[in-house]
Amino acid sequence: MEKTAWRFSDDRGQVSTAPAPPVRVVAYVQAGATLEDLGVRPTAVFGSFHDGPDPDPAKTGALPPHEVGYLGAGGGLDVAALLAPEPDLVVAVSYGGGQVYGLDPETAKHLEERVPVVVLDVGTDRTPARIRARFADLATALGAPREDASALTAAQERLRAATARTPAPRVLALSPAGPDQVHLARPTAWPELRELVEFGVNLVAPGEGPGANWLTAPWDAAVELRPDIVLADVRCNAAPLAALRTDPSWRALEERARILAWNPESPCSARAHAAFFDTVARALEGA
Repeated sequence: MEKTAWRFSDDRGQVSTAPAPPVRVVAYVQAGATLEDLGVRPTAVFGSFHDGPDPDPAKTGALPPHEVGYLGAGGGLDVAALLAPEPDLVVAVSYGGGQVYGLDPETAKHLEERVPVVVLDVGTDRTPARIRARFADLATALGAPREDASALTAAQERLRAATARTPAPRVLALSPAGPDQVHLARPTAWPELRELVEFGVNLVAPGEGPGANWLTAPWDAAVELRPDIVLADVRCNAAPLAALRTDPSWRALEERARILAWNPESPCSARAHAAFFDTVARALEGA
């Protein structure tokens, strides 16, 4: 039994064990999309308090919707719903402190009493390379081959080359809050954005003010930052870009900047990050 036992230590330092590698995995949607990229197909996924009764297409990545169930999101989830697919492992994420993201703390507590739960930290104190490596470790432990990161390396080098010219194009990441307000991203708060900075991308910070991840401001503040490229949050909890086209400030942004879709909760895989970095590099090359 000891030779075939499965064990994995998560980012809280807690060890999950099973008689054999788990095969029925329920995961937070970001974690599930990551595992799909890494060769482990989850049985079902769940959303966060920001999500709705249907899966957010921006977050599901390459997950096949007819093969991977969606259990619901946030406050609409209870232990019974999470256990309905009969998982032998639940994979969740945390933004620090080990707290399970997307679930009520009591739900998470009672869930761990019934099934092994692996929590991987995707918060601001983790480097993107570390986050990718931890998901790769988990996928390997679940029987997948190690991910080929050559495309990511190539995309990073392309980014480095694209940012070598002077002056570097100004890049602004934001999440539309509606016709009157916008959430301006703080680059240091988002692992993917921090990695863009590491490879030379001139990401514009919104300045001082309240908010650890975002500075909420009128749309004029985004225009005043003079971006050449805008990374716009396309998750379902962000205001749809099409609904902003009557706003003069948004039209001013569209006239001066190239708008790129951005998912702040993209899969934490080399494949997904390579695709994002290639998209940004292509925009920089044409800016």
